[in-house]
Amino acid sequence: MLSFEDDLPTHPVFRPAVPRAPAVEMPAKAPQQERLRRIRAEDKRVINGATDVNQLVPFKYKWAWEKYLASCANHWMPQEINMQRDIELWKSPHGLTADERRIVTRNLGFFVTADSLAANNIVLGTYRQITAPECRQYLLRQAFEEAIHTHAYQYIVESLGLDEAEIFNAYHEIESIRAKDEFLIPFIDTLTDPSFQTGTPEDDQRLLKSLIVFACLMEGLFFYVGFVQILALGRQNKMTGAAEQYQYILRDESMHCNFGIDLINQIKLENPRIWTAEFRTELVALFRRAVELEYQYAEDTMPRGVLGLNAAMFKEYLRFIANRRAQQIGLDVLYPGAENPFPWMSEMLDLKKERNFFETRVIEYQTGGALSWE
Repeated sequence: MLSFEDDLPTHPVFRPAVPRAPAVEMPAKAPQQERLRRIRAEDKRVINGATDVNQLVPFKYKWAWEKYLASCANHWMPQEINMQRDIELWKSPHGLTADERRIVTRNLGFFVTADSLAANNIVLGTYRQITAPECRQYLLRQAFEEAIHTHAYQYIVESLGLDEAEIFNAYHEIESIRAKDEFLIPFIDTLTDPSFQTGTPEDDQRLLKSLIVFACLMEGLFFYVGFVQILALGRQNKMTGAAEQYQYILRDESMHCNFGIDLINQIKLENPRIWTAEFRTELVALFRRAVELEYQYAEDTMPRGVLGLNAAMFKEYLRFIANRRAQQIGLDVLYPGAENPFPWMSEMLDLKKERNFFETRVIEYQTGGALSWE
C-alpha cells in the first residue's frame, strides 16, 4: 500500500522517561495536527526536511522550478534527426579513417551506459534523499532526459549497423571506459543502498559527495572529451546526424550540471557544518583523479592526432573545466593558468556563460528543432 509518509525522514526520536510535572502544561499540538498544518515555504529543506514532499507549492526553491520549465521547453527526440548521411559515410570504405571510426565507437561504448548509470543514481538514490518537491520535480525531468540520451546513442548504433554486443559491453571490456565507471559506482552504491539515509553530518557529507561526483565530475567533466570529439567531426561535415544529437545532449547535460551545482550550493548553505576543510581536501583528490581518468580516456580514444586534435590538448582542456567546476562549488582553483584550447566549443556552449542560481540567470534554451549550427 502506498504511504504518503514513505519519503519523510524516519530518524528515531529518543524521549527519556521523566516524571510528569504537576504544574499546568502549555497547550501543544497533537502529532496529527502537526502533520496537517499547512506548509510554509520557509520550513522546506533540500535534505532532512519534515514538510510534505507531495506538496509542490508554496515554492521555496524557485530556481529549481525555473530549470524544470526550461528543460521541458528544451524537449527533443532522437528520431527527429536524419541519419542518412551518417549511414552512407559509415558504410563507405573511404568515408572515415580508422582513427575517426575509433573515436565514434569508443564514444558510443562509454555513453550508451553512462546515462543509464546517471538515471539509476537519480531514480534509485538521489530522489529518495531530496525533501524539496520542486527539486524532485526537476530530477524527474532529468531522469527522463537521461533515458532520451540512452535512446539517442542506441539510435546511432542501430542506424550505423554497429555490433550492439561490442558497443554495449564496452564498459566491461575497454579499460579506459571501465576505469571511469568503476570510479563512479561506489558513489552510486552509497545512495542506492536501501539502508542509507541522511540526518547525521557524516551521512549528509556522503550524499553531498555523491552529488558533487555526478554533477561536477561525471556530467561536468567525464562527458567533455566525447563531446569535443564528435562535435569536431560535425564541424568537418562528418557524422552530422550524430553530431547534432550530441549537441542537444551537451545542452541538456549543461543544464543537469548547473542544476546539480545549485543543489550542492543550497545544501551547503543550509548545512554549513558539513563543509569542513577535511571534506574539501577529499573533494580536491576526487577532482584530480577524475581529470586523470578522463585524460587516460582521451589517450585511448585518440592515440594519434586526428581532426586537428590530439590527446595533449585535452589535458589542458580538462584542467580548465575542472577549475571551473571547482570554483562553482566554492573550491579553490586546482590548476592555475589552465586555458581553453577549444574556443570553438565555447561558441557552441560557452563554459564562461554557464550560470547557476548563485551567479545569475540560466542560459537561454530553445526546443530541439530550433537549434541552429550557424
